[in-house]
Amino acid sequence: MPSKKKASLSLLLLGLLALGLACQPAQGVRVARVIDGDTIEISTGERVRYIGVNAPERGAPFSREATRANQELVLGKRVGLERDVSERDRYGRLLRYVYVNGTFVNGELVRRGLAQARAYPPDTKYRALLDSLEQEARAGNRGMWSR
Repeated sequence: MPSKKKASLSLLLLGLLALGLACQPAQGVRVARVIDGDTIEISTGERVRYIGVNAPERGAPFSREATRANQELVLGKRVGLERDVSERDRYGRLLRYVYVNGTFVNGELVRRGLAQARAYPPDTKYRALLDSLEQEARAGNRGMWSR
């Protein structure tokens, strides 16, 4: 990719990330338990499924790494939860974008190569950002893209 295009893409990503972080919700609920790389349980007892990402399932390559990274990012911490269009998935879990201390957790897992960007319409607010973070992880041979 020509450097001018790369610079434009980088500026776009930074803008989207800044917009997302500027709009992030207050750090309102504590994470009581991490279920896996893309699901948590909050202090109210509700389970929260991260929107726009899919981490490896238990037993699959990088599932332990994804779960461990999720624990490091959010376990025991107060997080902000942002809704897109849908309230819940078919399993009754809340669908949310998750933020902790200025970090967009959904995106950070993708950036590290520990989750894939996955669009689940109609919840696609950060689709372009997540897709770009996956491209970055692939190009950097991070996590699941290291093989």
